[in-house]
Amino acid sequence: MAPIAVGDVLPDGTLSHFDAEDKLQQVSVHSLAAGKKVVIFGVPGAFTPTCSLKHVPGFIEKAGELKSKGVDEIICISVNDPFVMKAWAKTYPENKDVKFLADGSATYTHALGLELDLGEKGLGTRSRRFALLVEDLKVKAANVESGGEFTVSSADDILKAL
Repeated sequence: MAPIAVGDVLPDGTLSHFDAEDKLQQVSVHSLAAGKKVVIFGVPGAFTPTCSLKHVPGFIEKAGELKSKGVDEIICISVNDPFVMKAWAKTYPENKDVKFLADGSATYTHALGLELDLGEKGLGTRSRRFALLVEDLKVKAANVESGGEFTVSSADDILKAL
């Protein structure tokens, strides 16, 4: 399947997370994105160096700027289970705006065409690193990294697209 691209309609899918009452919830991507301007960024794995030290902190730090430019939701997706995503989110106590959502079986990542086979490294199927700007389910920017790079999918890159 070809990776999601500018002009595509964002596919629907179900992701999971723990809510404020610590209850496991399922959420449809369309319920979060329909009629809104959203940023969805994906990372190869929770607690991994580039994801934890650069990618996620950039979106947390720039959340105010993104919101001031009309972004309604900032969503981080990783092919991890919701327990891991909950634990990872807790390592960012300053975070108020980034939602951490789990794609445990990589089903949604496959729907986006952004899966990455890291089986040789013992990590199985993961997500390519990416950042999407979506307006009312239509992709306006699709910044997808090659390999393990971090050159086009930062919060600053999305700010340039707004």
